[in-house]
Amino acid sequence: MQRDPRFDDLSGEFKPQIFEKTYSFLDDLKKKEKETLEKKLQKTREPALREQMTQLLRRMDQQEKSTKQKQRLREKEAEFKRQQRERAQQGKKPLYLKRSDIRKMELVDKYQELKKKGRVENFLSKKRKRNSIKDRKRLPSHQ
Repeated sequence: MQRDPRFDDLSGEFKPQIFEKTYSFLDDLKKKEKETLEKKLQKTREPALREQMTQLLRRMDQQEKSTKQKQRLREKEAEFKRQQRERAQQGKKPLYLKRSDIRKMELVDKYQELKKKGRVENFLSKKRKRNSIKDRKRLPSHQ
């Protein structure tokens, strides 16, 4: 009888920290693959092949950024849970965050990171432009 380990209790529960430690060698392989792709891109002269390689590099960068972002989020959650356990041990009531509060905390972290890099104004100007375009689309046209 076949069984799917994703839905079977015999396989245990998924723990992202253990998964990351177990498969950390994949990150090294991805880095090596990215470096070789960059070297090939520099040597390649065909426009179609260059475009394909640049798209692949872009996708690899995006995946790397998203995994780093997820890792940061998991670390923040773990830190918050640790603080809640400490509060419980001191006899205080634990805080339960709503999704909106979590989003606000993520936004604050994002702005702090942008501030460190000095890109806050650039980010805000782009955001204003996007919002103004959305507002123009929502307004009835003057015809």
